[in-house]
Amino acid sequence: MIKQPTLNQLSYFVAVAKLENFRAAALELGVSQPTLTGQIAALEKSLGVVLFERSRSGTQLSPQGRALIEPAEAVLKTNVRFMEQARELSDDSQTTYRLGVPPTLGPYLLPYVLPELHERYTKLKFYVRDVAPRRLEQGLINGEFDLIITPLSQESSQLVSADLFIEPLKFVMPSDHPLAGASAIDPEQLRGESVLTLESTHHFHYQVLELCDRIGAHILRDYEGTSLDTLRQMVVMGMGVAFLPGLYIHSELHKPEALHVCELSQAPIERRHSLVWRNTASNRVFFRQLSENLRDIIERRLGHAVKVIR
Repeated sequence: MIKQPTLNQLSYFVAVAKLENFRAAALELGVSQPTLTGQIAALEKSLGVVLFERSRSGTQLSPQGRALIEPAEAVLKTNVRFMEQARELSDDSQTTYRLGVPPTLGPYLLPYVLPELHERYTKLKFYVRDVAPRRLEQGLINGEFDLIITPLSQESSQLVSADLFIEPLKFVMPSDHPLAGASAIDPEQLRGESVLTLESTHHFHYQVLELCDRIGAHILRDYEGTSLDTLRQMVVMGMGVAFLPGLYIHSELHKPEALHVCELSQAPIERRHSLVWRNTASNRVFFRQLSENLRDIIERRLGHAVKVIR
């Protein structure tokens, strides 16, 4: 007798089929590889079929897996629609939403905006998860999130975005660096500099990489930071220079004696943050209203650190 599969098992099945790699699928899903492998094995056992063919060259669907992938995706999409329709039955402003944010933004933005949102909508709640930007969009499409705030431009026809604000990336260096003291420096002055940055899972890693390639600075790949705090401490220790988000500097650098913060005079690096939701979301009218509220709060509370987009 075939045992009813769980939605998690179907999600795991679809993720592995899409990426053709258990490790990559586990990373995207935010679970350990043993957990993913165990759940796929349990699903295969309960269905009585082998879903994947595994070899040294990779993982691919078996003939049975190819026959089942489309029905599995249909079940997951139906579940997303079911949850959206159920939430439509209640007041949109009295609901708990799952909000995904990048770890380089959430801790430095949300403390300034969530308390005031709570005052305006006393029963509105957010279950917040910090997720790398490149996983946010797929998580939103899959129904893992109801809303995301992301610096990545949206290309999916399944998503709707409302621009919120532009955040500058500030140039930071040790206080004893030869360029310390200037309020702005020319990018050409960075030629030959050793630049520290975050790991490649973070969006602005690529912005910094592109600038360094253009001006002749070089990224210290052996010393990529795992967080903004570790990146900052490496700069303090004189391991190199770096770029840090404006909201992080506003929130964390209250006594920046060990660091000098300045601008690039001709080639500023910026991040454009947007609030994004699925175009099928039953709460989309409220989400538009929410984006307006966020702009108002951000402009009033953080207008000196970022530029709100109207």
